[in-house]
Amino acid sequence: MGSSAPLRHGCEDNWTWNRRDRSPEVRLYGPSWRVAHFHPTWSSGTAAVRGTRVLNNGRYYWELRVSQRVFGTSMMFGVGTRRARLHVDAFLNLLGEDEHSWGLSHKGLLWHAGRWTHYTKPFRENEATTVGVLFDGVAGTLSFYKDGASLGVAFRGLHLVREPLYPIVCSTAARTEMTLTLMKRDFVNLQDRCRAAILARARSADALARLALPARLRDFLAEGLDEPQPFQPVDQNAG
Repeated sequence: MGSSAPLRHGCEDNWTWNRRDRSPEVRLYGPSWRVAHFHPTWSSGTAAVRGTRVLNNGRYYWELRVSQRVFGTSMMFGVGTRRARLHVDAFLNLLGEDEHSWGLSHKGLLWHAGRWTHYTKPFRENEATTVGVLFDGVAGTLSFYKDGASLGVAFRGLHLVREPLYPIVCSTAARTEMTLTLMKRDFVNLQDRCRAAILARARSADALARLALPARLRDFLAEGLDEPQPFQPVDQNAG
């Protein structure tokens, strides 16, 4: 990231797509399940997947590499609560269909509470792109970036949402992919900043185990490791 990138003084974040919180038409694979593949055979509706990161009260930035298959009714990026739907047997703008989610469509439109507004130029179809999402839970804003360029603030007032908010992506188009390629977050406090400094050198559980530290402190450090979450095995061929 360049000097103008958001949260450049923050640290790397560690989350992924939720294997238990997705449409049956979303397959997850790749390192730490960060590749979301929509409608593997054909599409008869709109499919979404939620991220594992709770966003409220923090500052987070993540980037999505969108495959060159950019087309269809709606490919969307944004945030929502657990009440936001993740599947519907119809082609529609799923993020922002109601008050439970906020989203940007590849058509350049912002959606929330069933209403839309123009925001940016439509994405070029069949051309890979990178979408950046900046959530500022303190200011209550959601902003987007496209191929490194800021598109400006899209939504305000998100600090007033009391339910947990999560990253969400969705697509109506068959065999489309979105991959989490970069995740950053702002520091919560000095303790958090110190942990990031230690983990810049001790990058694995084995490295932490060699440190002469109390178990409780070592556990706190381990929470920040960029390693796969201990999910239970799930059959990826099942819905």
